[in-house]
Amino acid sequence: MKSVILSNAIRIMLPLLLIFSLFLLVRGHDQPGGGFTGGLVAAAAFSLLAIAEGIEKAEKTLRFSTSAIIAAGLLLALSSGLIAVFMGAPFLTSYWLEFEFLYPLKLGTPLIFDTGIYLVVAGVTLKIIFTLMEE
Repeated sequence: MKSVILSNAIRIMLPLLLIFSLFLLVRGHDQPGGGFTGGLVAAAAFSLLAIAEGIEKAEKTLRFSTSAIIAAGLLLALSSGLIAVFMGAPFLTSYWLEFEFLYPLKLGTPLIFDTGIYLVVAGVTLKIIFTLMEE
């Protein structure tokens, strides 16, 4: 059963939920949040779209298969740890780069790791939800 109210509301909610999930991802290494919670919010956004418009529309909007999202996340998380190994440090040692734009900006390997976790959590959650909705 298609809900007109939910279909119209998801057009506004989807971009807002995805922006909020990215906010949780970026702020996560200093404060509560991070890749896990951001990934769950992103998965919730696409799950709402699947409920409102159907799985086909959600998968088309997602643009990548859930398996590809999971694989990319695992690759990112692994590569963040291997950076330290190539620098001669133990696996998953953090490295930071500081930039000076309008304010000091620190980017590091924990953000790469959190982005990998974000993709894995979103991909696995969506894979489970889409599979359950198809059956």
